[in-house]
Amino acid sequence: MKKQRWQWMLLVVGLLLLTSSCKKEPGIGGDASIKGNVFVKNYNSTFTTLINEYPGADVYVYLIFGSDVSYSKRIKTTYDGQFEFKYLYQGDYTVYAYSLDSTLTVPSGTIPIIQKVTITERKQQVDVGTLNIFE
Repeated sequence: MKKQRWQWMLLVVGLLLLTSSCKKEPGIGGDASIKGNVFVKNYNSTFTTLINEYPGADVYVYLIFGSDVSYSKRIKTTYDGQFEFKYLYQGDYTVYAYSLDSTLTVPSGTIPIIQKVTITERKQQVDVGTLNIFE
């Protein structure tokens, strides 16, 4: 009788440990999404004259899961500048797209335009709004 009680207690403790350690990390596999759009402002080479503005078609947008050091997912915007990262778990995310550096001080010539977001609900749809970039 005592042996069965100990087995039962070990099973309960094991299940508790298993379920408490199954917290989902940010990433793919959930029901939430992050969406937004990219808008391009096209300036001359010295950024003194705006030539034109338009939705950013075929622009790469990057997503970082949690505290990862490099991007975890990359997609291209649609013809009208829209993007959506689907099937995400709850957690912290960083969304970014690259833009020309309008200050002309960065050696690479490009800078990331960054939006940080947190998904707090299982089926939440987060809209990061517009990422304005220069070309």
